[in-house]
Amino acid sequence: MPPAAGSALDPDLGDHVCLPIDGERERMAATRLFTLNGLRRRAKVLIITHTDSPERTREWLAPLVPGFAGAESAGQVEIRDSAGTHITDGRLDPGRALSGLTAAGEQARAQGRHGLYAMVDASWGVHDPPGQIAFEAATNALFGQRWLAAVCQYDRALFAREAIDRAAGVHPISPEQAVLRYISTRGPAGLRLWGDVDLTNRQAFASVLSPLRAEAGEVVIDAAGLDFIDAGSAQLLVALATARPSGRTVLVCGEPVARLLHLIKADDVITVRPVGDV
Repeated sequence: MPPAAGSALDPDLGDHVCLPIDGERERMAATRLFTLNGLRRRAKVLIITHTDSPERTREWLAPLVPGFAGAESAGQVEIRDSAGTHITDGRLDPGRALSGLTAAGEQARAQGRHGLYAMVDASWGVHDPPGQIAFEAATNALFGQRWLAAVCQYDRALFAREAIDRAAGVHPISPEQAVLRYISTRGPAGLRLWGDVDLTNRQAFASVLSPLRAEAGEVVIDAAGLDFIDAGSAQLLVALATARPSGRTVLVCGEPVARLLHLIKADDVITVRPVGDV
């Protein structure tokens, strides 16, 4: 397993991670470590299988995780098949998948858990790459609420290099790419961003910004914690502001980001406020 995979398997709530793997051995090792970390964090652990059935997954996973049987009996660990979560009549059902995650998150809160930890075998989408990419991007809206952490495993034996690169690009986090974290805010609507945005996670950033286009009132994006954004990704902020009522998109940021926005003339359409001047 790549060295960066260890931290990817101990995500914070709000993290949506793409994890390329090499075969069954890495898939099993990653699922074991993810489950251990989720239990340690007192989260509800949801494992969505595809390569193995839930029964087969339980058979090999239970001996590797101390206290597994008790955790499963208490509802802290749940194993589901992708056919029962993502698929209807043989086709991807995004509404079903998203509502299932939301319901699992509500169940976790009702049980007093510290959020939902979801491990997904992404092999379910190998025959529908466009649908899978669109679905992964759509789920990014859930992560801004910070009750869900998910790791999506993409097996290099099943997915072409280009397909994995596209999948990683719509995930805010993947080993060996820039790491973006965010929180959705209300009153006014907006986002708080931290980390980095560049070509590697630019498509994920676009999907994170997309819901703000429908907001009628002022939108405030707090990018004070953003360490780096490249010019191409900053243009996505321009596109957002251009698509919204004039003067209704505010960006709070540090001087380096403000300087970049000025260079690309983003401050023609975005109200840029220095950190502390809010």
